[in-house]
Amino acid sequence: MLQKQLGPLRARADAALESFLPNVETPPLRLHAAMRYAVLAPGKRIRPILTYATGLALHAADAALDGPAIAVELIHAYSLIHDDLPAMDDDDLRRGRPTCHRQFDEATAILAGDALQALAFDALLTPDAPSSAETRLEMVQTLAHASGSTGMAGGQALDLAAVGQRLTLEELENIHNHKTGALIQASVMLGYLAGTDRDPDLAERLRRYAQCIGLAFQVQDDILDVEGDTTVIGKPQGSDAELDKPTYPNILGLDGAKATARELCEEAIACLDPLAERASTLAMIADYIVRRDR
Repeated sequence: MLQKQLGPLRARADAALESFLPNVETPPLRLHAAMRYAVLAPGKRIRPILTYATGLALHAADAALDGPAIAVELIHAYSLIHDDLPAMDDDDLRRGRPTCHRQFDEATAILAGDALQALAFDALLTPDAPSSAETRLEMVQTLAHASGSTGMAGGQALDLAAVGQRLTLEELENIHNHKTGALIQASVMLGYLAGTDRDPDLAERLRRYAQCIGLAFQVQDDILDVEGDTTVIGKPQGSDAELDKPTYPNILGLDGAKATARELCEEAIACLDPLAERASTLAMIADYIVRRDR
């Protein structure tokens, strides 16, 4: 059932990304090859799927969703390239393949990340999308805030500063509300902005849904770092422990972390009550996030 619901959305995201990225035959060849390598690696595509699922639940025009879905995945891909660099997490594997700076070189990886960030905002401004100019500006602002120093980039800064520290649960949640949660929330809210059902109460419920699944996503990542298989999760198992990074299992214990993930999933699904059956895919995504093995 899950694959039946999410498979077509994942395939749509892959096709849209493939079409939008610069061709490998367009100079500068090495830079464009690195961009495509990082973005088109096999991935879950949770963020664009969230954009599609939210927009479709709110009667968005079909053509209004590809641009926002592309944009959030390009921002995500750029962040992974930069997170993996020697100056940050210094990872060798990503999605089961050599990281971008290992496959190419460090300078090319930095430039690929920079270029993907710029391309993400271009995706929101494609001239053939049916969204109004005002809506597109709202989307740009939403993605910019989620990506910057008060969102994802700020969360990465907090995460780096926390290495070797002993944090409270509230401090750890603050890091991940920024590092992971901000872009997941933007993914949902871009779908909301593309839709026709504008309602402040619904918007707040969707924000809380996104906040819950964003935290649950990180809790499950931390659990997989303890229990996961490197060949399945696509990155070295135990890397967080090796870097002495604070994690949910460290603070709550493994059983406590699993219970927290389930509670967050349940709260997220409860936030969707007003949408009833229209939110079935969003509810499935919440459940998938805490059950996934990679």
